[in-house]
Amino acid sequence: QVRLVESGGGSVQPGGSLSLSCVASGGSHSSYAMAWFRQAPGQRREFVAAISWSRAKTYYSDSVKGRFAISKDNAPITAYLSMHMLKPEDTAVYYCAADTMNVGMTDAYSYWGQGTQVTVSS
Repeated sequence: QVRLVESGGGSVQPGGSLSLSCVASGGSHSSYAMAWFRQAPGQRREFVAAISWSRAKTYYSDSVKGRFAISKDNAPITAYLSMHMLKPEDTAVYYCAADTMNVGMTDAYSYWGQGTQVTVSS
């Protein structure tokens, strides 16, 4: 069973930056397609960014394109989300997801982390 553990959340002022990390352990594959989703209070979970199994492709939601960057290391398997020019509307619990297939922007990932809170407020 793959276990995903996120870290790096916290509070930041508008215009600031934060970086999230997600370490995958317990699986038998050398790499996974990985993604970040977020869920604000009272709202549905939404896609943020994804990176393919080979790291050749990245995907972003329109709301974060140009401000966020996803990357991935394979030893250990770790996904990163660098967030810049943060806005109050970026406030949410951010979840890491992984799959052995390239799932892209859908939420059909097999493995999910517990989430880390990101708060953007002055």
